[in-house]
Amino acid sequence: MEKKNIDWSNLTFAYRQTDYRYVSNYKDGKWDDGELTTDATVVLNECAGVLQYSQSCFEGLKAYTTEDGRIVCFRPDLNAERMYNSALRLEMPPFPKDRFVEAVKAVVKADAAWVPPYGSGATLYIRPYMFGSNAVIGVKPADEYQFRILTTPVGPYFKGGAKPVAVKISDFDRAAPHGTGHIKAGLNYAMSLHAIVTAHKEGFNENIYLDPATRTKIEETGGANIIFVDADGNLVVPKSASILPSITRRSLVYIAQNILGLKVDEREVLLSEVEEGKFRECGLCGTAAVISPVGQINDHGKVFEFASGMEEMGPVLKKLYDTLTGIQMGRLEAPEGWICEINV
Repeated sequence: MEKKNIDWSNLTFAYRQTDYRYVSNYKDGKWDDGELTTDATVVLNECAGVLQYSQSCFEGLKAYTTEDGRIVCFRPDLNAERMYNSALRLEMPPFPKDRFVEAVKAVVKADAAWVPPYGSGATLYIRPYMFGSNAVIGVKPADEYQFRILTTPVGPYFKGGAKPVAVKISDFDRAAPHGTGHIKAGLNYAMSLHAIVTAHKEGFNENIYLDPATRTKIEETGGANIIFVDADGNLVVPKSASILPSITRRSLVYIAQNILGLKVDEREVLLSEVEEGKFRECGLCGTAAVISPVGQINDHGKVFEFASGMEEMGPVLKKLYDTLTGIQMGRLEAPEGWICEINV
């Protein structure tokens, strides 16, 4: 199988249309068999539920070329589970978990020529998504839905790769108490767009959102979970019912505890702890960025720089990053069930 003629090492995190995508439709109370298609166009009625009431959810995962030339995905069963839960919360018919994984395998196999080669720094990003597709004018769930998976080869999420970034404390709230912050709903990201555009205009890479009730606790950013390393080298993970359960974060916690032998403390994290200098390292973690180190946090003009600085990733986060990417790329042995091989 010959790879596409692309300058893989200079890819940005941007959409590039590939050859195949997967489509399945829900109608009359059941999902159809689904199929691969070369048609990238989605045709909807002007009154479709997704257009009127934003009834949609999505996932994000990646396919990698390993050191020995295999094509693999990382823990797609957890993406299937999370999307299942997102659909339930939005009154959408969940796409079956086993079919989700099989659909991911099918579309990656079909687009194998688009999976970047090992060592290029690029990956094949996989975006499963679902939306209400039939006409809905009264405020209610749609009756028909479409589940799709697209793929696109991408470079690093943040320019400069693992270079530390500067972030700011946002004046906006990411999620309401008892709202939808814990699911991957499109509407959560729509409300963050104004905040991220504002942050970029002010020279910051991302926003840190505080808990909406007291605005004293750190939750997450617009596109990633947050992790800290304290003065003793322990991993500290913010805990809240409004935080999206990141598969990358979950994997990093396991690696820290079971492979690196670190102590992990999952708890509420106060902004005042950052101000008091209790953490030596900070990072944003997620599928797109893996770990992007944070060099400094700006709270309305008060700048708090971590001991790891703005030049390179701190030592603990670097060990976590190297271990996780080593597992994903086949350089290190993976825990059972973490790697899903695509037979091409």
